[in-house]
Amino acid sequence: MDLFEITRKNMLEREAPLASRMRPRTLDEVVGQEHIIGPDRLLSRAIRADRIGSLIFYGPPGTGKTTLAQVIANTTHARFVQINATTAGKKDMEEAVQKAKDALGMDERKTILFVDEIHRFNKAQQDFLLPFVEDGTLTLIGATTENPYFEVNRALVSRSRVFELRPLTQTGLEKLLRRAIMDERGLGKMDVRVDEDAISFLSDMANGDARAALNALELGALTTSPGEDGAIVITKDIAAECIQRRVLNYDKDGDNHYDTVSAFIKSMRGSDPDAAVYYLARMLYAGEDVKFIARRIMICAAEDVGNADPQALVVAVAASEAVERIGMPESQIILSQAASYVACAPKSNSACKAIFDAMDSVRTEPTGGVPLHLRDSHYSGAKDLGRGVTYRYPHDYGNHYVEQQYLPDELKDRRFYVPSDNGYERGIRMWLERIGKYSKKD
Repeated sequence: MDLFEITRKNMLEREAPLASRMRPRTLDEVVGQEHIIGPDRLLSRAIRADRIGSLIFYGPPGTGKTTLAQVIANTTHARFVQINATTAGKKDMEEAVQKAKDALGMDERKTILFVDEIHRFNKAQQDFLLPFVEDGTLTLIGATTENPYFEVNRALVSRSRVFELRPLTQTGLEKLLRRAIMDERGLGKMDVRVDEDAISFLSDMANGDARAALNALELGALTTSPGEDGAIVITKDIAAECIQRRVLNYDKDGDNHYDTVSAFIKSMRGSDPDAAVYYLARMLYAGEDVKFIARRIMICAAEDVGNADPQALVVAVAASEAVERIGMPESQIILSQAASYVACAPKSNSACKAIFDAMDSVRTEPTGGVPLHLRDSHYSGAKDLGRGVTYRYPHDYGNHYVEQQYLPDELKDRRFYVPSDNGYERGIRMWLERIGKYSKKD
């Protein structure tokens, strides 16, 4: 390391953001994640014994993925190399592999390669690392905010242990903030006093993200003028200015997005309007496309409510059209009405099941011919071929119904749509039983 590099490093250590300066150096300094680094947990034992295998740390921003990698770097006797997948190219990877080979061959020293944002690597880049992880040239540690089972090469995942990090609790965040205020690496050299309600407020609004909480604290310290006694006092009002919106982990293309949408749909399906509106609010707060939300409500109305309340689809379609015309913020009212209606409606998936069963039959069974009496007879010579000759027009009979075969011979007794006893569908079932289409056992 030359003089300029030393100067640059020292400058970064002094001027780095508070969250970076306060990054834990040992396992004992890490806050949270007891489920994976508690005293008797596998990862804790492996770090202390310097027996690290390939790992993937997966979790929301600010939960300590890079921190754990740095703790390993401070603990291990192996070479530790860090690259970021957003900026690293093939040349960087080739250089890391070659130096790892040299270290193994000359010094018998292993290399740990930490790849931050590993999901940003494309498939070819991930495949490049695979043989060197396989033969032990590299021990890989990857960090990702995305579900590695979807975003990381399956072969790499199968050769790694996946650890999921959880958002920090409010108590944990409060502990980190107090440490930053007192520690000389943080704000300890400044006379900073933070009201308890300000600490509580920042910890709550950060929503499990340590980086967001520490950055807001630092912003308050750097932008607040000292009082007459020279102390910088951060009140709740100042804290509120520094973190104006609750931090919400929501990436429209990410794992949390799909989890939230899934919870929204399952809440409507499960007839819980309170949960449905809550997850709707989370999506709207994060800036989700209102048209996307409206589509999910329409699908749920058809799939999970169906004919138990046919009006549900009408409401959902009307809501979809309305939000396109009106936009936000008024669209949130329309979406709330539609989501709560669908959630409260009686449920039936009979229509959904009917089409899936029918599609499965078309795919896997002989389709059979359309019965002759149902075939088109509106052309010259059709009746000579027997088309439509014996067809009976239902409106000519009592109740506008007459029994006749509609399915092909091969499927004539098959039941695809079996209405439930819920809501409007109960009436449909009673009608079909009345005309003899279904018996009570169907």
